[in-house]
Amino acid sequence: MPRVTTTLILTGFLFAACSSDTTTKDTTAIYTQDKSNHVFTQAVKLSREDEDYRILGKSFFKIPWVEAPSATTARDGLGPLFSANTCIHCHPHNGAGIALDKDGNIHRSLVMRLSIPSEKKLNNDLMLRNGFIPEPTYGGQLSFNGVSDVKYEGSAALSYVERKGAFKDGETYTLHEPHYELKNLQYGAMQQDANVAPHIALALIGLGAIEDIAAEEILKNEDIDDKDKDGISGKANWVYNPETNTTALGRFTWKAASATVKHQSANAAHNDMGLSNPLYPSDNCTDKQEECLKAPKGRGGFDLPMERLDAITYYLKTLKIPAQRKTGGFEKGEQLFNELGCVKCHVDSFTTRKGVEIYPYSDFLLHDMGERLGDGHTIFKAEANEFRTPPLWGIGLYEKVSGELNLLHDGRAKSISEAILWHGGEAQAQKEAFRQLDKKQRETLLEFLKGI
Repeated sequence: MPRVTTTLILTGFLFAACSSDTTTKDTTAIYTQDKSNHVFTQAVKLSREDEDYRILGKSFFKIPWVEAPSATTARDGLGPLFSANTCIHCHPHNGAGIALDKDGNIHRSLVMRLSIPSEKKLNNDLMLRNGFIPEPTYGGQLSFNGVSDVKYEGSAALSYVERKGAFKDGETYTLHEPHYELKNLQYGAMQQDANVAPHIALALIGLGAIEDIAAEEILKNEDIDDKDKDGISGKANWVYNPETNTTALGRFTWKAASATVKHQSANAAHNDMGLSNPLYPSDNCTDKQEECLKAPKGRGGFDLPMERLDAITYYLKTLKIPAQRKTGGFEKGEQLFNELGCVKCHVDSFTTRKGVEIYPYSDFLLHDMGERLGDGHTIFKAEANEFRTPPLWGIGLYEKVSGELNLLHDGRAKSISEAILWHGGEAQAQKEAFRQLDKKQRETLLEFLKGI
C-alpha cells in the first residue's frame, strides 16, 4: 500500500498523518481479552508513526465539531443541520447506540431515515447514488439540531405498546413495540407518503476485519431463490460507492448500504453532523431550506477533507475485537444455536484476505425479517422488510460499554431474548424453535450468545 505523510495543525498541536495502510497485518493482536467497558476502544499494536495517525483519527472522531466561522478551522463546518456534533455521541465508547436518553427523549444515536416511494422515479440520479428518494423538504434524514440562525428540522417522540406472549413451558414475556411521532417540523409538512425509518447506531466492532473479507466469501452464502429449500434466502446488497464511482458489495449498516468503512464514515459525517467531504461534497440542505443553504461555510474547502476522513477511517479499522468469553455452558449453547438454525444467517466464522480467522456471527447478507420488524425503507436492493444480519460478536458487552442495551435496528429489544422473539420472516422458524425451549435451554443459549 502507498504511504503518505501529511502534517496538520489541529487545535494547536502538530500531528503527523503517516499511513494510508488502514488495516493491521499483525494477525496475532486483532483480539483483546479485556472485558471492561473500554474494550471497544483498544487498538491493535502499531508502529510509532501509525499510532500517531490513529490518534489523529481518534481526535476527529471524539472531539466535538463547531459551527463556522470559528478559530478552530480544522474542526469547524458543523451542520448547518445536524443531529450530533461528534461521532462518539452516537457510538458511546464505540459501542451500540441508545434509543432514549435519561429524560425519555429520542437519543441522538437513534436517527430517522426519510424517503418517499421510489417507484415515482422523481430523479434517477438520486436512485443511482443514494439507492432511495429522499423526502423533498427534509432530505434523507431528520436533523434534530441546527446552527445559529438555521432552524432545526424537527423532533421525534417514542412510545411503546406492550405485546405479551409465553414460552412453551409457560413462562411469560413482554415485548415493547415502538411507535414514533415526528413533532415540531420547522419547514412545513412532509410529503404525505413519506416513510420514516428509525435506525440506531451500530457497535464499531471489527470493521477493518469485515472489510477484509473477500466478497466471494460473503457471496458463497447467498441463496436468493432459496434453492436449498431451508426457508432462508440471503441476498447481497449492491450499492453505489462514491469513493470509486462503482457498484460494490454493501456490507455495513442495517441495510448493508455502505461498501467500505470510509464510505460509511463519510455518509455518517454528512448525514449526522452535516460535514461536507469528498464523498458527499454538498451541505446537508434541501433546496427548500434557504437558511441552511446561506449559512456560513467552513474555510478551506470541505468541512472534512480527505486526509481527515482517512484518519478517522484508519482509527476505526484498527480497533480490536473482543475475544470470546467462554463459560461452562458455552459449548452446549453453541450446539443449541446450530440446532435451531440460527447459524444459517449468523454465520460463525470467516477467514480474511490476510488469513485471520474471525467470528462475527453474520453472513452480511439481507434477509426478510417479516412485517413486524419492517421499517418501510428501501435502499438499493434492500426491501422494506429486509435487513443485513447484524454481527453478534461482543453483544454480551454492549450494556457494559454503552450503559444501555438496545438491540435490533430501532433498539426496541432490551434483551437478547426479546431480540430473538421479534424475529419473523425468514427467521420465523428459528424464533418458534426458541419459544419451544425450556428455561434451562434458553439460559444456556443466551449464555453462549453473551460469550461470543
